[in-house]
Amino acid sequence: MSHAPSPARQAAPPSGSVLVERHGRVGLLTLNRPQALNALDLQAVRSLTAALREWAADPGVVGVVLRGAAAQGRPPALCAGGDLKFFHRAALAGDPQLGEFFTEEYALNHLIHRYPKPYVALMDGIVMGGGMGISQGASLRVLTERSVLAMPETNIGLFPDVGGGWFLARCPGHLGEYLALSGHALHAGDAVACGLGDLCVDSEQLPGLTRRLLQARHGDELGDAVRAAARRCGDAPLLSLREQVDEHFSQPDLRALFASLQADPREFAQSTLRVLRQRSPLMMAVSLQLVRRARGMRLADELRMERDVMHHCFHPPGGGSGDAVEGIRALVIDKDRDPRWQPPQVEQVHDDQVARYFVGPWALGEHPLADLLDPAD
Repeated sequence: MSHAPSPARQAAPPSGSVLVERHGRVGLLTLNRPQALNALDLQAVRSLTAALREWAADPGVVGVVLRGAAAQGRPPALCAGGDLKFFHRAALAGDPQLGEFFTEEYALNHLIHRYPKPYVALMDGIVMGGGMGISQGASLRVLTERSVLAMPETNIGLFPDVGGGWFLARCPGHLGEYLALSGHALHAGDAVACGLGDLCVDSEQLPGLTRRLLQARHGDELGDAVRAAARRCGDAPLLSLREQVDEHFSQPDLRALFASLQADPREFAQSTLRVLRQRSPLMMAVSLQLVRRARGMRLADELRMERDVMHHCFHPPGGGSGDAVEGIRALVIDKDRDPRWQPPQVEQVHDDQVARYFVGPWALGEHPLADLLDPAD
C-alpha cells in the first residue's frame, strides 16, 4: 500500500498568522509570520487552538506537526514569542484584547501539554517566550544545530510565562531560576541537558523529515521518523557550570542571590551579575518566586498563577504603567535600551511588593482559566 500523503486540505479557516493543513492522517500547523520571526498574535492563538481541538476529536488524525515558516534574509525561527508591539499598544489603550490574548494563550499551552495525540514540535532556529509555550508540551521536541531557546522576559519587564514557571522549575537543580532571571539562550546540547528538548536533527534534513512525518499512518510512526533522523546534539557547556549555578541561584531571595554573585570573583558570577543588572529588579524577584512556587504545583494551577501575575504586570498593584510597558518601550518601541525600572535597584525591592503580584484579582470561581483541569483533578 502506498503511504504517499493525500493532498493537503484545510482543517480550519486560515489566518495570515497560521497555515492549518491536513496531510493524510497528520495535521500540519505552520506559523506564518516569518518577517516577524513567527511571533504570536491573538489570531494565531485562536487558529492553533481551533485546529488542535478539531484534530483531537477526529479519529482520522493520528498526530500533529508544528513548524515555523521561513523567509529569505530572516533568521530561522519556530516562534520568537508574543507580538510585543501589540502588547504595548493594547496596554496604553486599555484594549481588552490584551487580557484575552494571555487567557487564550495559556489555555492553548495547557491544551498542548495535555494533548491526547502525538504532537511534534520542529524547534528549528529561534524559540523564545511564546514559542517555548507552544513547544514545551510537545510529545517530541525536535532541535537542530540552529536552535536557540530562551525565556528572556525579565529583559522587557515581564516574567517567564506560557507555563515557563512550570517547565523551568523542572530543570535540574537551580538551572530553572538561572534561566528565568537571566534569559540565557540555550543551544541544542544544553537544551536537552536541561530537559527542554528531546532529539536533534540536522536542519538540512528537516524538509525530508517533514515529508516522512506527514506520511504517518499511525501515531508511533511520527516518533519512529524523528528517531531515524536523529543525531548527536552536541556539547552542553552550561552543565559544566552547574555547581556554580546551584550555589548562587539557590539563595533564599534576590538580594542574597546578588550578594552571592558579587562575592564570587569567578567569570561566571561576574558575567551573570552584569546581565542581571540590566533586568527589571522587580520582575526578577517575581520570577524567582514564580519558579519556586511552581515546583510544587500542577500545570493548570501554575498557569492560573501566571495569569494572575500577568494581570498585575499591566495593572501594577502600586499604580503607574509598570515595568512591562516601560521595558517594551525601551527595547522594542523607542529602542533606546535604557529602561527606567521601578524600583531601579534590587535592594529597593521589598517582599510585600513581590507578594502583591501573586494575589488573584478575580473572585473565587471567576478566574478566566477556571476550567483548566489536569488528569489528577
